[in-house]
Amino acid sequence: MPAPAASSIPTSVTDPVNAKVLAISEDRIQGFRRDPLHAIAEQAETALPVVVERLAAMLEAGTIRRVRQTLLATSLAPGALVAWNVPPKNLQDAFNFMFKEDPFSGHVVLRTTDKETPGSAFKLWTTVKVPKPYSLAKHCAYLAEQTGATCFQLLPAKKLFALGVGHVRRKDLTPGDRTDEPGRVLDTTVVDLNDRQWRVLMALKREFTPEELLTTQADPDQPVSLWAGRAEEAGESLDDFCEQAEQLQNLGVIGRFSTFLEHVKRHKDGQRVTKYNALFHWKVPPGMELDAGKEVGRHHCMTHAYWRQGGPAFSDVNIMGVSHGTEKDKVLAHKAAIDQHLEEAGIPVQYTNVFWGGQSEIKPSEVSPIAYKAWCNERGIDPDEMKG
Repeated sequence: MPAPAASSIPTSVTDPVNAKVLAISEDRIQGFRRDPLHAIAEQAETALPVVVERLAAMLEAGTIRRVRQTLLATSLAPGALVAWNVPPKNLQDAFNFMFKEDPFSGHVVLRTTDKETPGSAFKLWTTVKVPKPYSLAKHCAYLAEQTGATCFQLLPAKKLFALGVGHVRRKDLTPGDRTDEPGRVLDTTVVDLNDRQWRVLMALKREFTPEELLTTQADPDQPVSLWAGRAEEAGESLDDFCEQAEQLQNLGVIGRFSTFLEHVKRHKDGQRVTKYNALFHWKVPPGMELDAGKEVGRHHCMTHAYWRQGGPAFSDVNIMGVSHGTEKDKVLAHKAAIDQHLEEAGIPVQYTNVFWGGQSEIKPSEVSPIAYKAWCNERGIDPDEMKG
């Protein structure tokens, strides 16, 4: 099937067909699927060729910023949310360095608070993963040296509370909307992989191009597996590649097959999926972190939630989570509903804060120890000096 002219295919998230597809493709295809595009089509009740052409067109237009198989990176490399205190004169350069020069930094966000609060001097926030046997603390010390950060705070996740990132579905949520069941708890234990598994994983996680998506439907009589090229890249037959991917899923390192919307910057049609990106902080009594996380994890407005120990710099908060929205008042209303729900569940909120996201860039963190060694060599760093 030749690629249709891009101008003839709607690429707006408000187009009814696109909205229907995105409501599934953002976060409904969990785990590894041998035919993830078919799974999207089936759940969206939309013809497969239409799904493929719409996803390819939205990816080409920048409405979707990436299509990929996600990994549960917390199971592949030790990581942390990192708060950086950087002098104002160095802040923009530090932001650019983290985004452009460090493949092990994922989310890079400038954050502010509505008033001066504990931790408000930490304006640069990143997520960092450093594969074993290398040291997260040594890596961040190197980044601080390069960027002029005066100090940094490592905030590793002790537990994750599984949530989705369906921005399209979230637009019409009412504050307090939540599931009947508590949020699911995920551990952060790192799994050791062999060389073959890393080869498959690296091919598996790479982003798809519009051309790769369209190739699957190039011949309606003989559709091509989305994974055929990746299997060849990994030096595996298609069946062996899929079997290895399924084994990786059994090891708990595979996330969802997902289309990631460009949710911060404006799309070509001038629309924005979200405008406000809020990092919520809560302090609950010690011993109640799991219960609090599961209750926060019920709420559909949350895209991520974690048990992280903030320490004295952040008033000893221990639950953190992210929510997005197009209106600040509504984001705050969602948070107020969570605060109230926690209190009603018998979990006192002893302190709370909101860090608002401004400039941000998001990329998948590299998690391969092979890639880390190569990065060190490129920068003239002795890899052995970076080991923990």
